[in-house]
Amino acid sequence: MNEAVKNNPDKFPPTYMFRLTREEMIFLRSKNPTVKISSKSRALPAVFTERGLYMLATILKSKKAVNATFAICKTG
Repeated sequence: MNEAVKNNPDKFPPTYMFRLTREEMIFLRSKNPTVKISSKSRALPAVFTERGLYMLATILKSKKAVNATFAICKTG
């Protein structure tokens, strides 16, 4: 996903995707201990809006991406 975003920056304006701050990441990790956000990661986690998820799904070519696109279309 990071590569897809990096290679297609024009498809992810700030209203489609943003990065969590370190404080937000720490807060979310404390509220949901089952989420595995590595503290060794160099980049902060990306957060996608519904439109951003759709863009990501159109770029990625996996079966999961196709299913995500269908699910997004059904919610609209």
